[in-house]
Amino acid sequence: MTEKKPDFATLAVHAGSSPDPVTGARVTPIYQTTSYVFDDADHAAQLFNLQTFGNIYTRLTNPTTAVLEERIATLEGGRAGVACASGHAAQLIAFHALMEEGDEFIASTRLYGGSITQFGQTFAKMGWKVIWADPDDPENFRRAMTDRVKAVFIEGLANPGGVVTDIEAIADIAHEHHVPLIVDNTLATPYLCNPLQWGADIVIHSATKFIGGHGNSMGGIIIDGGRFDWSADDRYPTLSAPNPSYHGLRFHETFGDFGFAMACRALGLRDLGPALSPFNAFLILTGSETLPLRMEKHCANALKVAEFLRQDERVAWVSYAGLTDSPYYGLAQKYLPRGAGSIFTFGLKGGYEAGTELVARVNLFSHLANIGDVRSLIIHPASTTHRQLSEEQQIAAGAGPDVIRLSIGIEGADDLIADLDQAMG
Repeated sequence: MTEKKPDFATLAVHAGSSPDPVTGARVTPIYQTTSYVFDDADHAAQLFNLQTFGNIYTRLTNPTTAVLEERIATLEGGRAGVACASGHAAQLIAFHALMEEGDEFIASTRLYGGSITQFGQTFAKMGWKVIWADPDDPENFRRAMTDRVKAVFIEGLANPGGVVTDIEAIADIAHEHHVPLIVDNTLATPYLCNPLQWGADIVIHSATKFIGGHGNSMGGIIIDGGRFDWSADDRYPTLSAPNPSYHGLRFHETFGDFGFAMACRALGLRDLGPALSPFNAFLILTGSETLPLRMEKHCANALKVAEFLRQDERVAWVSYAGLTDSPYYGLAQKYLPRGAGSIFTFGLKGGYEAGTELVARVNLFSHLANIGDVRSLIIHPASTTHRQLSEEQQIAAGAGPDVIRLSIGIEGADDLIADLDQAMG
């Protein structure tokens, strides 16, 4: 008889964890330590040579963080996870394992404003060139492909507009050119969408958001899908060529289907250093246990608020894939059958000025630069998160001058609606 796979909610509570073998503690302890004692000189040498698994230094591994890595990898259906200090750090480490100076990558225009800046400006200093593609037409990614492209990057459910990207179609195009697809799954979480099932090769999260869920800790995580053949050619030397800092070890040859994750850890965390603190790992791990419960409430509330705004005469438009008249409704039904998330945008008929006035008048909503909290949040992206972009770039990213972004929390939906109603005047 085939063994039944545990339910998502069961995995969210139990995956990667077990009672502490020394104390019997049922909750994963916070291993607040920088370093670990070796059994002997041979044991230390084997650890440093990556010949055996274990703990050397918390910049690389930590028992608390390891539980979080295994849990999110399990929820995503991936082979291995690597946690780090933030979502931006996760993106840096992932690209560090793929790119050489002069290489290119294709990125969706529908991204978090900070990612647009990171890709377009900071990555350029490393000699990595981004090529932008509008995800509304997957063929744009085919047209953007060059011989130097080493990755394709998209958000499955995009920030800030709640745009749904056709993951499967873009994955097919990437794989035709032997290029991995990286999907930022922060807004959807593995509860709403599993990008690896639709052809993604690498999944990235800002665990600061829904996985942690309480606005109290920062973290990022990379999930290695384990299916991409890094040794098919010489395009990815970090993964396929002998590594001089590990006596000629080849990451893909040695570690197989988790070779990418090992390179991210042994090279990215080792040399770039954005380690996740054990305390933040503990907080995010605790948040992950209630992820399915929170996401159900987030989505139910978001749909109710979006329906209210769509019918209000003061509102010019609402962009939420959970609404039946959304151009992304069909894609949401395919990729997000449990709900279209809780992040969406709308615009008031008064434009920029009306939007800035609205965020100043709300009481229950918090005006701040974050998403994925149990509390409902509001922001005017053009004057905050996307202000570093030109108006043309803001519009392309779904953050034009009139845009208001909402992150709907788990409060009573009627209370949220009442707050917006009074704030719109």
